[in-house]
Amino acid sequence: MEERALTMKKIILVAETGSDVNAELAAEYGVEIVPMHVSFDTETLDDGAFPAEKIIEYYHNTGKLPKTSGSTPEDFEKKLDEIHEKYPEAQILYLAYSAITTCSMQSCVLAAEERDYVTILDTKQVSAGQCNVVIAMAELLRDNPDMTMEEAVLAANELISRANMCFMPDNLEFLRAGGRVSNVAFLGARILNLHPVIEILDGQLMATKKYRGKMSKVAAQLVKDYAEKYDLDRNSCLWFVYVEGFSDEVRAAAEQAAREAGFTKTRWIKAGGVITTHGGPAAFGFAGFSKKQ
Repeated sequence: MEERALTMKKIILVAETGSDVNAELAAEYGVEIVPMHVSFDTETLDDGAFPAEKIIEYYHNTGKLPKTSGSTPEDFEKKLDEIHEKYPEAQILYLAYSAITTCSMQSCVLAAEERDYVTILDTKQVSAGQCNVVIAMAELLRDNPDMTMEEAVLAANELISRANMCFMPDNLEFLRAGGRVSNVAFLGARILNLHPVIEILDGQLMATKKYRGKMSKVAAQLVKDYAEKYDLDRNSCLWFVYVEGFSDEVRAAAEQAAREAGFTKTRWIKAGGVITTHGGPAAFGFAGFSKKQ
């Protein structure tokens, strides 16, 4: 029955593993996932093909961070052909990981040159922000199975225009190891117990604010502040993403803050290799939509 439903779909969605749309969500919503990659010295693995804890263990054992890279044209060629062979009448809508941050979208542009059934949009989001757009679009297509690609593009762009995401590292160790902050900033943040907020602004990751104090306290405050700052729609899903090492105490504080802010639905996803490499252990973030104007 599920196979028949998918063959009847006019539009199939594609995203990368960096969206953190996990296997369960992908199966639930019929989203096709293309791997990004993580390199450990000379060994390069598909993101999602190994536990994200391997990245943390690798750093603790070597003092080095692995390197992440986007999906290749070959990755997309394989996935697009696989979809087209199974569902030759379907159109494909690829909702890309922020094009400013990785080569994935350009790889798909190259792969799609001879494939006129592929449409590409930049979500200008990563991780939970991209997941939020992808799943919301999947729900729209599920509820409107006769939607044309033109209508789908308009709907997706409207979602992208309202999408917001931020995340907060537990500490700056992985950002320092990856060369994204200096040793001075790292030591200062550790001494002062500072937690920077990283926002996704027009596709770019930007540090916008610092919170000071215990993670459970500042995480709850961030949920409240961010929801107010961007007038997030309390009736749409608030997506939380976390990295291995994230504590139950902080999770409970974030959920409580979301309830107090008026959110009626929250969902949690675990970060894969790409976000784990950049955020570090116990980082967390969330994504939602601003209210429609």
